[in-house]
Amino acid sequence: MKGTGPAGAGLPGTGLAGARERRVSTGGIELCVVELGDSERPTVVLVHGYPDSKEVWSEVAERLAARFHVVLYDVRGHGRSTAPVPLRGGFTLEKLTDDFLAVADAVSPDRPVHLVGHDWGSVQGWEFATVARTEGRIASFTSMSGPSLDHFGHWIKKRMARPTPRRAAQLLGQGAKSWYVYMLHTPVLPELAWRGPLGKRWPKMLERVEKVPAGSYPTASLPSDAAHGAWLYRDNVRPRLRRPRPDAYAHVPVQLITPTGDAFLSERLYDDLELWAPDLVRRTLPAKHWVPRTRPDQLAAWITGFVTAREEPARAPEQKAPGRYADRFGGQLVLVTGAASGIGRATAFAFAEAGARVVCVDRDAEGAARTADMARLVGAPEAWGECVDVSDEQAMEKLAAKTAAEYGIVDVLVNNAGIGLSGPFLETTSEDWKKVLDVNLWGVIHGCRIFGRQMAERGQGGHIVNTASAAAYLPSKTLPAYSTSKAAVLMLSECLRAELASQSIGVSAICPGIVNTNITATSRFAGVDAAEEKRRQERSSRLYGLRNFPPEKVADAILRAVVRNEAVVPVTPESKGALWMSRFAPGALRRLAKLEPRL
Repeated sequence: MKGTGPAGAGLPGTGLAGARERRVSTGGIELCVVELGDSERPTVVLVHGYPDSKEVWSEVAERLAARFHVVLYDVRGHGRSTAPVPLRGGFTLEKLTDDFLAVADAVSPDRPVHLVGHDWGSVQGWEFATVARTEGRIASFTSMSGPSLDHFGHWIKKRMARPTPRRAAQLLGQGAKSWYVYMLHTPVLPELAWRGPLGKRWPKMLERVEKVPAGSYPTASLPSDAAHGAWLYRDNVRPRLRRPRPDAYAHVPVQLITPTGDAFLSERLYDDLELWAPDLVRRTLPAKHWVPRTRPDQLAAWITGFVTAREEPARAPEQKAPGRYADRFGGQLVLVTGAASGIGRATAFAFAEAGARVVCVDRDAEGAARTADMARLVGAPEAWGECVDVSDEQAMEKLAAKTAAEYGIVDVLVNNAGIGLSGPFLETTSEDWKKVLDVNLWGVIHGCRIFGRQMAERGQGGHIVNTASAAAYLPSKTLPAYSTSKAAVLMLSECLRAELASQSIGVSAICPGIVNTNITATSRFAGVDAAEEKRRQERSSRLYGLRNFPPEKVADAILRAVVRNEAVVPVTPESKGALWMSRFAPGALRRLAKLEPRL
């Protein structure tokens, strides 16, 4: 029997400003349901996991409430919802499905809802999205950090039926990650631990291990929530893994968000998911398990895009970017300097193909605008051109302020702008040194400091890519200024990587060798007249053209470096060889440095 109580206003202690509360009765218990936003808009239902309550979603819910009717509820036995009596048998997926349908009927009786689940909320969500009795009540499902128990059961059976070394390793790996599941099946001990020392220490453990910000979460109900929630595992895990349903096919579109640093679930669990969810969009996020608390901006953006694409397909058609890393960068904001040509332009296009929103920065205004126009054509949902000289600190400050206000906080920063300078040290003037250091080094410093601070203050991670060069570790008598600037960029990147790691901000230094770009056509040659400089520029351009290593390969290395969080990435064979020699045969490099290239 289902019913609703009167809606209320003002919910102290929930972290949900302007929320309205109601009670929904189902199966002898009362569920605490909270709503935000306009009830006439599409309804998004957020389901929490273990050992959480609905407040785990507060940051995401507030970001979604401007666009949607957002609904959160405490799962039975959690938060302000009552617990079944007896507990044993009261948390089966069938009863949890009854609860969900009761909530959906109460908050959105005439329209299907968009379901979002994390951890056990996602495990429940897979049940809701695959059973026949919910058809027509769910419009879409976004899953994170919680597989279908049926799919998991089939995954195990498949690997045990036809074992290979790789499959055995996958089983052992997930088995090790599932240590807590075994513990929760033991009688009494989990309840004692949660109501005792573990419950008291849990908030600090989340802060230290998961980087969850301190605040209104977890709530005071944590010990009882965790004690009751142990029955989620006891009532469901073993029965479903032993006898998984053969027809657990999703009857709704599914968006899968996979945190790549999840300590409890292997990414391999989702290898065969297209078999069960034909209409599937994959996303990956460089984060740990509790992403609703650590990455609310990105989750809200992905949920908004996924829901909007299904509610308003004509106005907001979902762009399925063809790029290799679309699951990782779709919808993220990427800023690339030096984007008018060469490696910068290729990098902007590569991120655009992966579905990122791209800010193309260059002191060449027309070139930046052209790159932005092309980025939209190749897949970027949005792209903008900005004319800025990276060596101008105030201009970079204004760019960062404008970007944050109009486009959002940058997720990936690519400090790529640079200029070339060749010539002996004694013939390189102080003005020459100033020009090359202002752009190649200070431009990177400005970008890292200004945009890096924004990433750190947001507290949701990010990545900085600095374009160094093989010249950073390949000495040459003809490139003292350029090599010095790039060596400084490399060391700056290493230092920043160490400093920002605790804030989940990665830093990568990209070290290309000879790449076919127009840098040679604009490089300065110290100590020669204009005619000789032009001749050397043309000669260098021909040599780089004959080498013909395309900037697109450097761009691909940049995206790969961000995905893998690589520290130093040599690109081109000569760059890789020089890096190896700098570590194992530095004397040979010093001898090579004395050679005079013919130009």
